[in-house]
Amino acid sequence: MRRKSGVPVGSGGAIAFATLIVANVALAFGPWFVRAADTGPVAAAFWRIALAAPMLAVLAGAGGARPQRLPLPLWAMLAVAGVLFAADLGTWHLGILRTTLANATLFGNCATLIFPVYGFLVARSWPTRTQGAALLLAGIGGVLLMGRSYQLDPGHLMGDLLCLTAGLLYTGYFIVMARVRDRMAPLPALALSSIASVVPLLIFAILLGENVWPHSWAPLIGLALVSQVLGQGCMIHALGRLSPLVVGIALLIQPVVAGTVGWIVYDERLGAVDLVGVAMVAIALVLVRRTPRLAHAPAASHLDD
Repeated sequence: MRRKSGVPVGSGGAIAFATLIVANVALAFGPWFVRAADTGPVAAAFWRIALAAPMLAVLAGAGGARPQRLPLPLWAMLAVAGVLFAADLGTWHLGILRTTLANATLFGNCATLIFPVYGFLVARSWPTRTQGAALLLAGIGGVLLMGRSYQLDPGHLMGDLLCLTAGLLYTGYFIVMARVRDRMAPLPALALSSIASVVPLLIFAILLGENVWPHSWAPLIGLALVSQVLGQGCMIHALGRLSPLVVGIALLIQPVVAGTVGWIVYDERLGAVDLVGVAMVAIALVLVRRTPRLAHAPAASHLDD
């Protein structure tokens, strides 16, 4: 069916926003599963996709998805999205081992600012005052969240560059999947792009000489279910219904959740500056929730939606 480019009205918009929150909360737990895995970091990314893809395919098929109906350009976009996501995951996991967690989170979420800019360029309009204020608040809040532990160190340079590259690749993945979501429902879109990620990640892990076969499956199953099926599934759903500004700013939920978990589990207490940053991100989310949705482009008919 054809959907208008404006804000989803009624409960639909609220559900999409709630889905976006769930996505970022679930994705924030990914690094814990990666650290608990006894495989290499890229191999953990491979298993995240390899275990989740069959489940996503079954769910998409049960919902009536029929991939053979897709036009060739859409297949090409799904393949590009899969390769971008594989490159993002592999690069980010490698970066985590070569820099501080704070640096990895900061650079890995550079899509917070880049993806909204893409949205304004596509809409061919400047942000409104409210949107600009929300983006500014989110940026300052993100800096405050990371500022206390953030450090530039020559020893961390390679890890910082890897995480920054991962953030850029994730932005590219968002852009392509936002276009895909103009034509497809979330589950088949995520299932097919995930399948396209499997082989590149496996080749990447083998070329790096990583241990691919695990002794303990629990962390990898958690990574697949929580990060890919729940987290990425909810994220792809939100990409088709919310503006790049909303999606980009909401990425800052991840360091907030990660900091909270660290406080509870590891007694890594949040200071007053951190709490101010959390409050600014929350205000930014409220502001963008109340602003109109930016159109991606002229809408096309949705397949299997």
